[in-house]
Amino acid sequence: MIIKAHAKLNLAINVLDKQDDGFHKLDMVMVPLDLHDSIEITKVPKSFDTLVTCDDFDLVNGEYNLCSIAVNKMRAFYKFEDKFRIHIHKRIPMSAGLGGGSSNAAAVVRGIILLLKLRTNEADIIDVCRSIGSDVPFFFKEMPCRVQGTGEVLTPINVKRPFYALIVKPQTGLSTKEVFNRFDDSKSKAKSLAPIIQALENGDISMLAQHMFNDLEPAAISLCPEISLIKRTLLEEGLEAVMMTGSGSAVFALSEDFDKLEKAAKHQLKGHKVLLTKLKENTSL
Repeated sequence: MIIKAHAKLNLAINVLDKQDDGFHKLDMVMVPLDLHDSIEITKVPKSFDTLVTCDDFDLVNGEYNLCSIAVNKMRAFYKFEDKFRIHIHKRIPMSAGLGGGSSNAAAVVRGIILLLKLRTNEADIIDVCRSIGSDVPFFFKEMPCRVQGTGEVLTPINVKRPFYALIVKPQTGLSTKEVFNRFDDSKSKAKSLAPIIQALENGDISMLAQHMFNDLEPAAISLCPEISLIKRTLLEEGLEAVMMTGSGSAVFALSEDFDKLEKAAKHQLKGHKVLLTKLKENTSL
């Protein structure tokens, strides 16, 4: 069985209070993309161990671990003994803020449910996903959402138009933990997400460009100044909805005009990974 594991963009990130466990409460707008990894998952005899492999040798241990953790968390909750072979076909850049590892884990959860024909309810699955990682509940739902708390509070957003997206990732990747550690040395004031949600519901790219924000961007730029250069280059191409996604280091531009994004893609600095995609239109596997 092959399950698509879609990338995401953050169109807003409010970083709120830091909790006693060291994690921050967040208030975000997240949208899934057509860009995806493919997760091949099959059952193996119970005498075998679960094995996770990947066709990208640069895959960091954390992404392998999230898939393994997903299997273990599902096994603990649903009390099955089945073992699996999981192979990750990578297309989502790593250490980019695009959520590849969490999306892979969510795809494993969906694959196990389908393979084992498990009877589930959404509340239980969201709890299991949250125990794997803070972004995993969003990737399990795979629809535009306002995401609050530590990832467990999801409010769907109706997106009028699937904008095209240009993604530019510099060679330097960023550690989410390192970016948050750098962020803790700064202060930010919570901003309203209402204009961003309204812009998505109305399909208003100019309004979206005016109100998008990412509290983590200054911290990420201090660690990877290339982010600022990429943003400036995209803005000089006449693109307006330009921002870093997640904890970086990837920068994106949204537009209704695919040709404009394609032209801008040709002008990016050598060494960057450049991808053209669009917002995901449905929730099919």
